[in-house]
Amino acid sequence: MKIGPQDTGWFKSSFSGGANDHCLEVRFTEGNPVAIRDSKNPTTDLAAPSAAWSHLIHSIR
Repeated sequence: MKIGPQDTGWFKSSFSGGANDHCLEVRFTEGNPVAIRDSKNPTTDLAAPSAAWSHLIHSIR
C-alpha cells in the first residue's frame, strides 16, 4: 500500500449504508499509523501500523 505525502482526511467505503450504520472511517498520513474510527463516535479512534492495515485489506479481498 502506498501512502501519499499529505493527510488524505477521513473517509469511508462507498459500500457504507446511507444511514451511516456500522461504518468505519480511515485516514492515512505519510509516516504515521493508519487511523481508524467509528463514524457514529468519531471522537474515539484507534491506530494501526501501515503494514497491519495492508495485511488486513489483502486478507479480505
